[in-house]
Amino acid sequence: MPSLNHVIVYVSDMHRSTEFYRDTLGLTLRRETPIWTEFETGPTVLALHATPPDALANPASPSPKPGSGQIGLTVPDLDAFHERLFAAQVRCTRAPKREEFGTRIAHYLDPDGMAIAVSEQRV
Repeated sequence: MPSLNHVIVYVSDMHRSTEFYRDTLGLTLRRETPIWTEFETGPTVLALHATPPDALANPASPSPKPGSGQIGLTVPDLDAFHERLFAAQVRCTRAPKREEFGTRIAHYLDPDGMAIAVSEQRV
């Protein structure tokens, strides 16, 4: 069964959004960079991701827009999960691939086009 490991919110102003989630909502800051910020929320990480500049400058850009999101799931066997979604005709935007940091990840879209990242559990 997939487990939720992170939620990403794309933001237009990292400083402003970090202050909101930390100071207004009261979440504990875990890690902060100019393009990526994480908050402690139990077993699931809430991450802020800076919206790519092309999405801010060009409304027709396919890049994520401010206020959009992405969820991240973890599964024990990414290949089996990928085959199941392929059979169900779920749109895959990136086939399973090992990242430079060692984790295998694939990307899919839900019926409304929201991104879903799926990573394989590390053993």
